[in-house]
Amino acid sequence: MTADEMIRYIHATFAGVDAPEAHGDTFFIYDPQRDLPDVRRMPFATIVTGDHEYDNFSALDRPGAWRLSVGLTRDRYAQLFPTVPVDVDHHAVDTLLPHPVYAPQHWVCVVAPGENTADLVRELLVEAYAFAVRKYDNHRRRKP
Repeated sequence: MTADEMIRYIHATFAGVDAPEAHGDTFFIYDPQRDLPDVRRMPFATIVTGDHEYDNFSALDRPGAWRLSVGLTRDRYAQLFPTVPVDVDHHAVDTLLPHPVYAPQHWVCVVAPGENTADLVRELLVEAYAFAVRKYDNHRRRKP
């Protein structure tokens, strides 16, 4: 799957998603009314298509490389990574990994998701989207 195919999949599968782009990267935010204040516009998934000065851990400047990152609940992250992995190869392709920067916030990533991770990636996107919907609904209930 290419980054463009994944972007189309997320748009087609998940309603109410805003997907701003910056520096060639795409940020998937659940905000169906487009009314979240900027400080609450946190993505549930991102697609990064190239290395940046602040993030070059996955060597995304090589042909076909891009990274899907997904924000999970604390419990789901702990199920996938019950201990802190050491010596993680963030260049590995089609392998679920803790995010090189945002793992402490319960984010995972896959460089160039493919056959090995396709089902798991879809499952994690569903979970991350549901979590984002829940947070949005909670925010709306608390809003005066």
